Amino acid sequence: MDIRRVSWPYGGSRRSAVGAWIFGVVVLSFLSSCSVVPKGSFGALPAPGAPDYAKESNWAALPDRVDNADRRPSADLPDNQLGSAVDVFFLHPTTYTGDKGQKNWNGPVDDPKLNKKTDDGTILYQASIFNGSGRVFAPRYRQAHLSAYFTKDTASAQKAFEMAYADVKAAFQYFLNNHNDGRPIIIAAHSQGTTHGMRLIKEFFDGKPLQKRLVAAYLVGIGVPKDYFQYIKPCETPDEIGCFCSWRTYRRGRMPKWDTQGERMLVTNPLLWRIDNTYASRDYNVGGIAFKFDDLRPGICDAEVHDGLLWTRRPRFPWSFLLLRSNYHPGDFNLFYLNVRENSFLRMKNYIEMKGH
Repeated sequence: MDIRRVSWPYGGSRRSAVGAWIFGVVVLSFLSSCSVVPKGSFGALPAPGAPDYAKESNWAALPDRVDNADRRPSADLPDNQLGSAVDVFFLHPTTYTGDKGQKNWNGPVDDPKLNKKTDDGTILYQASIFNGSGRVFAPRYRQAHLSAYFTKDTASAQKAFEMAYADVKAAFQYFLNNHNDGRPIIIAAHSQGTTHGMRLIKEFFDGKPLQKRLVAAYLVGIGVPKDYFQYIKPCETPDEIGCFCSWRTYRRGRMPKWDTQGERMLVTNPLLWRIDNTYASRDYNVGGIAFKFDDLRPGICDAEVHDGLLWTRRPRFPWSFLLLRSNYHPGDFNLFYLNVRENSFLRMKNYIEMKGH
């Protein structure tokens, strides 16, 4: 089984740093050797109901409501949502991973256990990165089952992704019609969120009037070709606007068995915000998170662009020598938490200064 796109959300207040990372390793190992699949082909079970985005319950994060996207790992970091002139539309990764009872091809948006997993994981550890730059909106959507990335039943997988994207598109349209009010937009996404975010940007922004309002896009955890968009270009400097960034994190010196397509894929170094292969030492990492949300660790890892991947040495945190896996996909955002936070603020500030918003 191909594990290049596995998405594991951090979370759980009682896990130790070792437990959090080792749990991720166990999940990846399990998925690489076992078949975790929905029951039958797409449509064998009734599809979960489509979300109504007029209901607050169908959003994992809204700027005028208390939720985990408001959290900050340090009191020194401001939550600027209410005063910001920019909106952030965040698409969470796969959290519907084949737990007991999860047998449909798409996850429901009204499952309390699944929603808690999403909120305590990716909304807290990823979406919160952006509360210093803009108002954070994160829709719940009928996400495709994790196995949709690996199954031989590609017809069912495609239908599952189509259902998930239909929700993402509906949520974004509702956001535009009822929340955005013509404000500049940051798109941020991880893993399955990036699968849908790429398509969303192509449909709504690329060569469209809305492109003028794109501050930047952070499309992380899934390979994005440099030429995927016709008019939106890769970001090449830290303060560039109207562009996109992308990376997939892997241990230095290791190459996955799957084809990265090398130079075709965009890889942004989130410590330098460049797309060349200039090495950035740990000194450039101003703060990443390994486990505990309020435990920011400066210098947790380095970064270098290499053949379609972002290479880093093993992250530094207690007992990290037990981290044997080469695929650091679970930490794509977390390992560079403060660097991404500061960069999104810089691009937001530059956009407002240049565009006059």
